[in-house]
Amino acid sequence: MIRKPEFLTLDAAAAEPLYRQIYTRFRGAIADGLLQPGARIPAARALALELGLARGTVETAYSLLAAEGYVEARGQAGTVVTPALARHAPAAPQPPASGPAQAPAGQPPAAIRPFQMGIPALDAFPRKVWARLAARAVRATQSEDMAYPPACGLPALRAAIATYLQLSRGISCAPSQVFVTSGYRNTMELIARALLRPGDEVWVEDPGYAPTSELLNAAGMRARPVAVDADGLMVSHGVASAPQARAAVVTPAHQSPLCVSLSLPRRLALLDWAAQADAWIVEDDYDGEYRYVSRPLPALQSLDRDGRVLYAGTFSKVLFPAARLAYLVVPPAQVRRFEHICQTFSAGGPTLMQHIVASFMHGGHFARHIQRMRRLYAERRQIASDGLTAVLGKHLQIDPQPGGMHLVLRMKGRHTDRALAARMREDGMAATALSERTALPHAGSALLLGFTGIATPAQARELGRRILKLMA
Repeated sequence: MIRKPEFLTLDAAAAEPLYRQIYTRFRGAIADGLLQPGARIPAARALALELGLARGTVETAYSLLAAEGYVEARGQAGTVVTPALARHAPAAPQPPASGPAQAPAGQPPAAIRPFQMGIPALDAFPRKVWARLAARAVRATQSEDMAYPPACGLPALRAAIATYLQLSRGISCAPSQVFVTSGYRNTMELIARALLRPGDEVWVEDPGYAPTSELLNAAGMRARPVAVDADGLMVSHGVASAPQARAAVVTPAHQSPLCVSLSLPRRLALLDWAAQADAWIVEDDYDGEYRYVSRPLPALQSLDRDGRVLYAGTFSKVLFPAARLAYLVVPPAQVRRFEHICQTFSAGGPTLMQHIVASFMHGGHFARHIQRMRRLYAERRQIASDGLTAVLGKHLQIDPQPGGMHLVLRMKGRHTDRALAARMREDGMAATALSERTALPHAGSALLLGFTGIATPAQARELGRRILKLMA
C-alpha cells in the first residue's frame, strides 16, 4: 500500500467536494515545489484505497489536473508531474523583505500577486490544446512567415476576428476593417495618429482607466474627465464641460473600474453627440464577454449608423497578456486611412503568435474557452465575494456588478482606500484604490481587487484575514 503524501490532508466536513480538495492540494504542492516536474504521483486506484474514497473521486481530481496541464499520463509508467513545468519554475526564489504570509495552496504563481487586476485565470487555460496548435504552426512555417509581418495583421487572424465579432458581439465588419495591434496602447496610438491632432480634447471616463489619459496627454491631446454614475458615462456632463471634444473613450460593457454598464439611453445620446459634433467614439471592450447576470450585451458599435465608433478588443483578458495581441475595428470609410498609418508606423505583431491565435479561433477553441471562463468566473466571483464578506463584512461592502473580472469593495468607517491599498501592496498583495482612478470628487473610497485567481472559499477567507490584520 502506498504512503499518503503529507500535503494531502482532506476535510470530509468541508463544503468543498473531496475531488476538488485533492485537485487543490496537488496543484498547491506542484506550485510550492513539493512535487517536482517529472515526479510520479500515486495511481488513482492506490490513492483511493489509501484515502478510503471511491476511485472515481480521485480520477476526477486527476482529470482536472491533466486538463490544466499539471500532470501527464505516461501509460505503464504511470502519471507524472508535467516535465515542461520546470521551465516556469523560478531559478532562485527569494521571500519578500517584508516577509508576508505564505500563499495558500492553489494560489497562482508567485509572480502574480493575489487580487491582481487584468490577469485571467491562467490556471484554467487549455495549455495542451495551445501547445498542439503551436507545434503545428511551427511545423507549417514557410519562408514568407519568417519575413516582416503584415503591418495590418495576418489575414487569417483578421478574418477570424471579424467572424467572431459578428457572432458574439453583433458587429458586422469585413476583415479589412480589422487591424491587429500589439495591445491597447498601440491601439490608442494608431487612433491618435489617424484621427486626432495635438490640442484636441477627448472625453475620458471618471473614474476611469488611468493609462488612457496618460496616453492621450503624452500624444499632445487633452484628456477631459467626464463623470460616471450608475448608468455609465454622463453624456450631459461631457457636453457641458468639454463641448468641443473631438472624441470620447468609453468602456460601455463593464465600465472600468466601476463595472456598471452604459444604459441604452446613454448609448443613444453618445452616438447622437458624436454624429452632431463630427466626433469619434472609441469603444474599449476589454472584457465584454464576461457578463454573469445575462447574455453579454451587444457592442455599442452595433448601434452605430453614422460610422463614428471604433471598436477596440484585446486577447490579454480572454487568452493571456503575454500574447501581446489586440485589435481595432474601424468604420469602412476609415480603412484606407488606417492602412496608411499602419504601413507608416506599425511594426506588426509576431506572425507565429498570430497564426496560433487564428487556429485557436478557427478550430472553435476560442469560443469554448470563453464559455468555460464565463462559468468559472461567475463561480470564482461568488467564492471571492462570499469569502471576503464573511471576514470583512463589518468594514467593506462589495458592489453588485453584472460582470467583469474584479470586485469593488466600498470602505466603511474611518478607513481610506489609499492607505489600505498601500499596506496590501507592502504585504505582497495587489490592490488599487478607487480614489487613485479619479480626478473628480465623487468616486468615494473603495478597493479594486481582481478575483480571477481565487479558486477556493478557503483561499478567499485567508486573503480576507490578511486584509483584516492590515486594518487593525
